Amino acid sequence: MAWLLLGHAHAVAQVQSLGLQDAAARLAQGGYLMMIRHARTEPGLGDPPNFRIGDCATQRNLSADGREQSRALGAMLREAGIRIATVRSSQWCRCRDTAQLAFGDHEPWPALNSFFADRSDEPQRTREVLAYARALRAPDNAMLVTHQVNIGAVFGVFTSPGEIVAGRWRDGRLVAEFRFVAQR
Repeated sequence: MAWLLLGHAHAVAQVQSLGLQDAAARLAQGGYLMMIRHARTEPGLGDPPNFRIGDCATQRNLSADGREQSRALGAMLREAGIRIATVRSSQWCRCRDTAQLAFGDHEPWPALNSFFADRSDEPQRTREVLAYARALRAPDNAMLVTHQVNIGAVFGVFTSPGEIVAGRWRDGRLVAEFRFVAQR
């Protein structure tokens, strides 16, 4: 499987998996962009026909397990001492709910919206995320709550619900350095 990223084919990346404490130690350096796939949802793939971004009743949403996963994720990141200066989220309800339950304050950002059903938006949204990553500096870390397709386009990594990929701008590009799941 390959992802098309701004006209360049990238193979799916193999990224080192770390435990929470090892991830926290690396993130203490700052300057990391973290992308998290929204927490677990009700069964299904994509969204129902005719869904609307502003109407959660028309979307596939977090399951009860996903809501608990989000709360626990935020608590574990705080307990591990992981500093997050900014949290941005896709406008989809499952992402906004993950961000709210895990982190509280967050900013909706259309660049993080899914392009699963319409790949024509992928290049522009990915460029916006890359420009944001390029400007990120230590000691700040940023968390972007989004969808699998977006994480794949940016990092070339396939993630599970609630899994985080962390990378930094290096050698003129965003490099995925590690992945982790906040769990005890």
